[in-house]
Amino acid sequence: MGAVPRVLSIAGSDPSGGAGIQADLKSIAAMGGYGMCAITALTAQNTRGVTAVHTPPADFLAAQLEAVGSDIRVDAVKIGMLSDASVIRTVAAWLGRTQPAVVVLDPVMVATSGDRLLAADAEEALRGLLAHAHLVTPNLPELGALLGEDTATGWEEALDQGRRLSERTGGAVLVKGGHLEGAACPDAIVDARRGADPVVVQIEGERVATRNTHGTGCSLSSALATVQARTGDWARSLAVVKEWLRGALAASGELEVGGGHGPVHHFHHVAASVPLAEGEFTDGLWRDTAKVRAEIDALPFIAQLDDGTLPQGHFAYYLTQDALYLNGYSRVLARASALAPSEEEQAFWAEGARVCLAVEAELHRTWLSRHPVAAHDAGGAGAEGTGAGGAVPGPVTKAYVDHLLAASAFGSYAVLAAAALPCYWIYAEVGAALHARHAARPDQDGHPYGAWIGTYADEAFAAATRRAIAYTDAAGRRASAGERAAMREAFTASAVYEREFFDAPRRFA
Repeated sequence: MGAVPRVLSIAGSDPSGGAGIQADLKSIAAMGGYGMCAITALTAQNTRGVTAVHTPPADFLAAQLEAVGSDIRVDAVKIGMLSDASVIRTVAAWLGRTQPAVVVLDPVMVATSGDRLLAADAEEALRGLLAHAHLVTPNLPELGALLGEDTATGWEEALDQGRRLSERTGGAVLVKGGHLEGAACPDAIVDARRGADPVVVQIEGERVATRNTHGTGCSLSSALATVQARTGDWARSLAVVKEWLRGALAASGELEVGGGHGPVHHFHHVAASVPLAEGEFTDGLWRDTAKVRAEIDALPFIAQLDDGTLPQGHFAYYLTQDALYLNGYSRVLARASALAPSEEEQAFWAEGARVCLAVEAELHRTWLSRHPVAAHDAGGAGAEGTGAGGAVPGPVTKAYVDHLLAASAFGSYAVLAAAALPCYWIYAEVGAALHARHAARPDQDGHPYGAWIGTYADEAFAAATRRAIAYTDAAGRRASAGERAAMREAFTASAVYEREFFDAPRRFA
């Protein structure tokens, strides 16, 4: 069998995309398969319910099956909605001729919304089709209906029904706990051929609190067919699929589809790896930190620096901590240079490290000599000093540098670039806004911090910021899903530290 299983869904269509063949094809792709379909019925439905069903002639279904099967090797089959006896017989005849290696039958009789999807006169024919399936995946109401019994109300009763259905069909049955009351949501594969211990595997689980359950049965069964074609082991297959479906339910709210029972998020695990346009990744980072940046703009430090009322001690503390921070930041940029994938990026980050040390020296030589400062320890008290050389990093400075050093130790250039970027980007944006307001003042010459605000107009730093953004964006576009998530986490944490750094003089000076 090839590395990519070829999986055929024989099922009805859902125009809203959450169930039926639409859900099947998404699930097959999510599990690494190549999906195909033969449509058994056309439905008019959405997340609120089914309003109409149209069944094409059975001979057209036979033509679809023949077209696929005569050209493509089918590694696994998932069977869903079969709305009348002639359709069921057509599918049974095709299965009898082709004998696929994996057949998973989801006996679609009742939708999540409560609508009856299977014609009553077809139920007996469906029971006969069960013998062609290697695994049957009914929900609890369907499990009871297939046995002609009431729906199980407890897990042990459900397992017993699954065992007895397995005895009748000769295949395995997936017993699902989704319709039970309570927080637990177990699933088990039962195979009566195992004798006294029919349970192949039972996997416990917690119920996901969501109303977005449209198409869960379709998605589960088609995913199982796909993974089983790869593993050949129902226990291993269920373990993989159950974890994937749990995540798909948990992330379903991100889709915001419909006003009823919404669909699950089939591609939640790969959503972060979709191809991105240039600038799209860093645009997302910027949007994600909008609240933090608004909080920075509202800080007393920014407002007082802007209008010239910032206490001298607060400004001196800020300068001292900035010098200490830049010393640590230069080491982080040097590490980014060592990890960078191109000579251009290596040179950029190395130059950034050099500039950090040069700026630190300039702070010592000029600004700090004019603004004597108390050398604070992590608790906020210390001896008098005249520059950063005699000071101890404050709690925010130390935490920020430690965060950046941890990102550098992670070993990923992309994550380190994301962690380092807010020091460029947020500082540049805050500085540009301060400088623009200062330049518009008629009395700017008398501003006590005017010369410092004037440094924010440095075009070289603005150009470096644009390059840092571009390099980080490129790294994000190349990154894996997990690495992108780590980049977002690192960027957001650094943005928060930027806020705390601007606020530290008020708290610790």
